[in-house]
Amino acid sequence: MGGRERFGNRAAVIMAMAGSAIGLGNIWRFPFIVGQNGGAAFILIYILCCFLLSLPILFSESVIGRRTSRNTVGAMEALAPGTSWKWLGLLTVISPIIILSYYSVVGGWSVEYLYKSLTIQFHPDNVEAVTGMFGIFTASGFKVIACLLLFLGITAGIVFAGVKKGIERFSKITIPVLFVLIVVIAIYSMTLPGAGEGLKYLVHPDFSKLTPDAFAAALGQSFFSLSLGVGTMLTYSSYVRKDENLVVSGAGTAVSDLLFAILAGFAIMPAVFASGIAPSAGPGLVFETLPYIFAKMGTGGVVISAVVAILFFITILVAALTSSISMMEVGVAYLSEERGLSRAAATAGIFLFALAVGIMCALKGSVFDFLDKLCSNFLLTLGALLFSLFVGWKMEKEDVKDELTNGGTLHTNAKLFPIIYFLIKYVAPVSIAVIFISGLLG
Repeated sequence: MGGRERFGNRAAVIMAMAGSAIGLGNIWRFPFIVGQNGGAAFILIYILCCFLLSLPILFSESVIGRRTSRNTVGAMEALAPGTSWKWLGLLTVISPIIILSYYSVVGGWSVEYLYKSLTIQFHPDNVEAVTGMFGIFTASGFKVIACLLLFLGITAGIVFAGVKKGIERFSKITIPVLFVLIVVIAIYSMTLPGAGEGLKYLVHPDFSKLTPDAFAAALGQSFFSLSLGVGTMLTYSSYVRKDENLVVSGAGTAVSDLLFAILAGFAIMPAVFASGIAPSAGPGLVFETLPYIFAKMGTGGVVISAVVAILFFITILVAALTSSISMMEVGVAYLSEERGLSRAAATAGIFLFALAVGIMCALKGSVFDFLDKLCSNFLLTLGALLFSLFVGWKMEKEDVKDELTNGGTLHTNAKLFPIIYFLIKYVAPVSIAVIFISGLLG
């Protein structure tokens, strides 16, 4: 594996991992999940899930990936040869490809809305019609499939270019821009008439609305957003240099993802209330709300409104791509390293499969909803549970410590290791199991 590509430095690692984490999971999915589960109370549960459960899983995947420098299947074979753990490797090849399939439908929506912003369709004279555009678009099957095809094609092109020239270069350029633009949108959203109710919704918790389903949704969303339990972080970690601090890069990834999710909530929820849209409107929420913001902005200057809309939907598209390339890379790494396919052939194979499933999701909302729930509430959770059990109970403790402390050279990490290991071995698996079972029973 000596010729295997590596990320160049810590900035490249964090940007790539944050790119995988920061995407439509934050911008598209987080606000409507918050809306469906009671607002601020859900956000508090989400934050706890991120730091007590998701971060230890991220460390677990990072340990496995860098320890072996292999894809998900190869990593399990290297660390537990001839055992049933190989099925975890296979599960975490299949899951991200399924997610990529329906996620790319939403990525296609961002392509369409970039076109709408380029053609200045979010006009102040057209405010009332703007929120109805989404329903009209999703009902037009051919256009939705064409956008899906374009989005998947761009994803495949970046993955085909490789780790350094494709994934690393793309992430380092786009992630800082994404943060700047989400802050700008959040500031404007909070100044809209009627936005105060949206702010109240985000900062005043109502714990009476928390149910077992809400806890399962918070856990599932934290896994979905951080790309956990599906092998993307394991695969990216397999490209991390041996002298990198996994604790720092992992924590940086988690904090970046959480911060962006909160900013996305403040960018969208105040506008939801200002526009009179139900906060539990569902996956199309961001595509109904953001155009409304841009149309209202046009009353102060159509040109400024158009420019902001164009920049934002470019950024939405880029955010979607930084996540989709990580999901495609898992399957490509497996096919090229374990099955001997060229990167081009592996990329083409994943592209065609994801396109076929994506078309079914685009034409049948029930298929989309089923796969989304299957992955975010079940497959991701199962994968994360198994990763924590593998690192906490199957791997040798000294091997785990060796990876997280770089052979004992990182003294701060060595002091933190007992806490991190306790979370990985006991807290994460027990909590995940309880929430998972409660969600099933609920």
